[in-house]
This record gives sequence, C-alpha cells and structure tokens, in this order.
Amino acid sequence: MPETFVLIPGAWHGGWAWRPVAQRLRASGHRAISLTMPGLTDGDDPRDLRLSDAVDYLVAEIRRRDLRNITLVGHSWAGYPITGAAHQLPDRIRRLIYWNAFVPADGRPLLEEIPPEHAELFEQLAEASCVNGITLPFEAWQSTFIQDAKEPVQRLVHSLLVPQPLGYFTDGLDVPPVTSLGVPASYVYSTEDIALPPGELGWAPRFPDRLGVSALEVPGSHESCFTRPNELADALLKA
Repeated sequence: MPETFVLIPGAWHGGWAWRPVAQRLRASGHRAISLTMPGLTDGDDPRDLRLSDAVDYLVAEIRRRDLRNITLVGHSWAGYPITGAAHQLPDRIRRLIYWNAFVPADGRPLLEEIPPEHAELFEQLAEASCVNGITLPFEAWQSTFIQDAKEPVQRLVHSLLVPQPLGYFTDGLDVPPVTSLGVPASYVYSTEDIALPPGELGWAPRFPDRLGVSALEVPGSHESCFTRPNELADALLKA
C-alpha cells in the first residue's frame, strides 16, 4: 500500500538533504515530501527562532497540504519538531520514524542530551556568530558526521549547510512522552554514526528505549542519507 512520507531534516540541513532517499521512496511507489524548517534556507536569519517556530511550521504545512495518514520521519534534531507536531496532529499521523534522532523527554532541550563539551562548543559558536546561529566546523563535520564519504563529497555537502538557530537547541518540549499518543513509533539506527559518542549518551539504546522499541539497524554514518540512501530508504519502508 502506498504511503505518504513527510521527511524532516536534521540540524544545518534543508529538505534537499532527503532527495536521494525521497527519490528511492518514490521509485517504490510512495509519495515523499521533504520540508525545510524555518531558518534553514540559505540566507535566513536564525537569531530569533525558537523550537516552537519549527513545530508550528510543520503543523501548518501538514494542514495546508491537507496531509493525512502520513509517515512522519525525523533525522537527528528533527526528533524534536516531529514529536511536537505529533502531539498536535495525532489523527493525521499513521506512524513516526526517528532516524538517528533525539526522542524528547521531560522538557529537556537538545543541549542537555549531548556531552557537556559539545553543548559548550555550540553555545560558543553561536555567540561568536553574532546571529545566534551555529556553524559546524568542517573538521568536526568530516570526522564525526560523514566519515564514510570521500573528501570531495564531505566538502560539497558541508558547503550546503547553513547556521542552525541556537534556539532550536536550547528549547525543550513541554509535552508527555510521544508513546502516550497511541501512534506507532519506530527507531532506525545507522551503526557507524559517531555524532554522539557510543555508550550512555549514544543514540542507541538510549532513544529506542524511550519509545519502548528495538532499533532497526542499517549501515552508514550520521549522513547515510547521502552515503547509503538505498539502505536507508529500505529501512524506512520496513520500520
């Protein structure tokens, strides 16, 4: 049965990041819509944006397009806006998929879910930017986000990234656990993802446990939407 996938990118990315995966989903007979959150289009000003702006935008787009029975997918930071939207539109969502994504809990912002030294670096980068936006240094991107790609690909993708609004990282969601909604949720985990360190603060099993599920494992790094799009598309269909 054809599905409608609504694909939300992670920090620094626009909807363009999903294109390799979206094309494969469409080739399998499904509808795939990738959205760019406020502040993440080239040239946007990130300084005054809050997490609520991303949630409100996602909810408004789903309503504007009259999307129903959707599979809502979030990558990394996008676990926050898809969770916020799910609480407002549970009747329009068929299922939720978190791909190497944060599963919000207890009103905790993203900066409280990552190693303290990472949080400190993000705040320093935002302060230095003068626009309250975080620009990820290439070396950090290359070594921990997309280490399974060749350097020309790493540099090309990095050149497309835009500053992430700090407010998206400092705000939490004051909502009950997403599991309280009765909407099926699953977790896809790229096994070579080292954007979060392995162990207690790693992606898995920490975030799948919050959903009460086991992670569906696929090969690749945090950016396997570029490096392993076939495997990732297959995982979204199976999750």
